[in-house]
Amino acid sequence: MTPAARVAAAIELLDDILAGAPTEKALTVWARGHRFAGSKDRAAIRDLVYDAMRRRRSLAAIGGAQTGRGIMIGLARADETDLESVFSGVGYGPAPLSDEEKAAGTAPSEGAEALDCQDWLWPEFKASLGEEAAAAAMAALQARAPVHLRVNTRRTTLPEVQAQLAAAGSETQPHPLSPTALEVVSGARRLRNDPSVLSGAVEFQDAASQAVSDLVPLPEGGRFLDYCAGGGGKTLAIGARVRAELVAHDAAPRRMADLPARAARAGLAVRCVEPGNLASEGGFDTVLVDAPCSGSGSWRRDPQGKWALTPERLTELTALQGEILDLAARHVLPNGRLIYVTCSMLAQENGAQVAGFLARHPDWTGTVTRQFTPADGGDGFFFAELIAP
Repeated sequence: MTPAARVAAAIELLDDILAGAPTEKALTVWARGHRFAGSKDRAAIRDLVYDAMRRRRSLAAIGGAQTGRGIMIGLARADETDLESVFSGVGYGPAPLSDEEKAAGTAPSEGAEALDCQDWLWPEFKASLGEEAAAAAMAALQARAPVHLRVNTRRTTLPEVQAQLAAAGSETQPHPLSPTALEVVSGARRLRNDPSVLSGAVEFQDAASQAVSDLVPLPEGGRFLDYCAGGGGKTLAIGARVRAELVAHDAAPRRMADLPARAARAGLAVRCVEPGNLASEGGFDTVLVDAPCSGSGSWRRDPQGKWALTPERLTELTALQGEILDLAARHVLPNGRLIYVTCSMLAQENGAQVAGFLARHPDWTGTVTRQFTPADGGDGFFFAELIAP
């Protein structure tokens, strides 16, 4: 496919996504219907779609329309691409620009539009982080997320992994957020099938997620419960650092389906417990609640989520977070730790949740809190440590 044909494909996909189709589903359906598109074409189109969705609002302003075509015109203008070479109608490329399209488009307004944020959310971000930090975080969300690896130091070392990956054509460098983190500088796409990944010596994990895992306190030989385990990435990171009894739980057990095999590759034992069986497990030294949230810290990876969040959905999430914290607290041993984590940057989901929990449980103590934002080099995360009486 020519570069122009890829842009035409991206326009078609963006129109489907703007109409409500999930991004990944739209990409899959398009690929099945266009078998002639090679892997490089599919990857390039995917990049165009995600780049456009991250900056959807500002690009629509520059391009003059909140449509797939308008957004891709905006992207071409923002990247100083020759419009006539792309919008030419040649080689399955998009049709030439009309006189109206040539005249349309303005610089995005300062604030929410320029930073690609919904109007109602921008004041919330400013109140949560402060205006300067909020602007830096939102600007970081406009770009692609870096690819980070977690090195399983039970199995190998960072220099060994770097040398192995370099020999296979992938360049990496240590990341300052965590001593186990590597940032992939080049060759990221070939890593999925790299022996280091397949053997469990390396896992894909955001550097800030690793930093949060590093902060989780757990005594050697202690009992650990990941209450909202999902895929279990933080459980594996913690298990690589501390020898302990590792138990994973999730309200939707299917999310943990791959965890036992991943743990075995990493040289760990993780026991998955379904909700109905958790009460018989007794207490834990550390219980981690990686709570369902807006995902605002990881919107680079899921830009559609940035545009789909509503005030009503945020209210639902904060209510759920409070309920989960109260339930998880029942499994903490006396003087044990309840760790509350979100991949959000919004105070309603973070500090306000901690304050609410302490108000409901005045015999508990809040100690450490930490907020990471994408401006720190990883995803946005919040961490809080609560101590049981």
